[in-house]
Amino acid sequence: MRRLGLRARVTAAFSAGALLLSALMALVSYELVRRSLLDERERTAVRAAYFDAAVVRSGLQTERPDVVEVLRALDTGGSRRALLHRDGAWYSRSADEGPSGAVPARLMAMVGAGKPAVQRVRLDDQPVLLVGVPLSESTGYYEITSLRELEQTFQVLALALTVVAVTVAGSGAALGWYATWHGLRPLTAVADAAEKIAAGDVTARLAPGTDPDLARLSTSFNRMVDQVAERIERDRRFAADVSHELRSPLQTLSAAVSVLARRREHLDERTATAAGLVAEEVTRFEHLVDDLIELARSDRPAQREPVDVVALARRACRCRALPESLVDPGSAPSGVWSVDPRRVEQALVNLLDNAVRYGGGPVAVRLAVEGPVGVVEVDDEGPGVPPADREVVFDRFVRGRAAHARAGGDGTGLGLALVAQHAAAHGGRASVGDRPGGGARFRIELPGVRP
Repeated sequence: MRRLGLRARVTAAFSAGALLLSALMALVSYELVRRSLLDERERTAVRAAYFDAAVVRSGLQTERPDVVEVLRALDTGGSRRALLHRDGAWYSRSADEGPSGAVPARLMAMVGAGKPAVQRVRLDDQPVLLVGVPLSESTGYYEITSLRELEQTFQVLALALTVVAVTVAGSGAALGWYATWHGLRPLTAVADAAEKIAAGDVTARLAPGTDPDLARLSTSFNRMVDQVAERIERDRRFAADVSHELRSPLQTLSAAVSVLARRREHLDERTATAAGLVAEEVTRFEHLVDDLIELARSDRPAQREPVDVVALARRACRCRALPESLVDPGSAPSGVWSVDPRRVEQALVNLLDNAVRYGGGPVAVRLAVEGPVGVVEVDDEGPGVPPADREVVFDRFVRGRAAHARAGGDGTGLGLALVAQHAAAHGGRASVGDRPGGGARFRIELPGVRP
């Protein structure tokens, strides 16, 4: 399971905290408001019931009272209903307003015992408040107050508090995202600088005054980059100096070998064989020196410019006496890419040489554009590269099993390393896999090829 990033975790924590806090506050607020309104409504209903009970008691103090008329004289409005239980019979203001079992037996028992009682119940699926007031031993007055309006108020209040809780949680998420974005900006700058350095731009630095809390990190990072740049420059200069120093004796050796080659027919068999071996090694040594010089230059940033990659690939084939028909423009017909022409051509030439030496010869050079990434693939018809060797073949002075098995010792071990270096200078990578139908497929990815 993939672990969430720091920004996602902090944002989630802010959201959860804000939601928990807002939900708790919403519940407390809802309960407080609910109790306050219910208590207020109950006090109002009890006062109204006692007042109406006093009116009913006064109306019943005649010889032959008309109970229904007494109840009709009450001003109960539309939210209250009056009931009277007298001598075992129920009375209401109209014939269709009977109790229908609305008054619980427990409440009737309390009123019958001479005690006033209040109880909240549901009548016809509607919340009501029952107030019972004893008038005499045989008479009890009951008033039913509707709480429907109050219940609707609670529903609106619950909805409003829910919206507030969700809004607060969303605000917490936004705050968490902003806080992490602002807090991780220096680390993003470090990552961007590291990517530039990995691509060969050793001039990338961090601004030391960006964040006082990260001044030590910025200073240490810049010092480290300075040291790395000095070491890279020292190694580059050493390789270049050694390579240039080797050119003079190599030229002398090459001239001497050419003299021996011209006089080879005058030499005995053993001497001629030895002269041939020396000529082969001198040639290999010259290639090694050329690769070392190129390797010393490969750490520099790519110098991009608009390039016709199809024409460049065909030119690379011509340089190695290979047919231009190998080039398959694919999704890049007459395409212009923003690349370093020297690096891309050198990488293509090295891949073609590798296919000739170790892969039985190249069978295709394909060019394609996948989004912003330019792709160059070179297929061969050799034995392929074993999975165990696919990572290490791009290291310096490393040659795969196929190279040892097929090529004797004419390679320098730097050709594929240069390919990887040229790809990295463009911010891309080099890889190798299997070609459908057999053989190897070397692939170079070059991001940002569109000018």
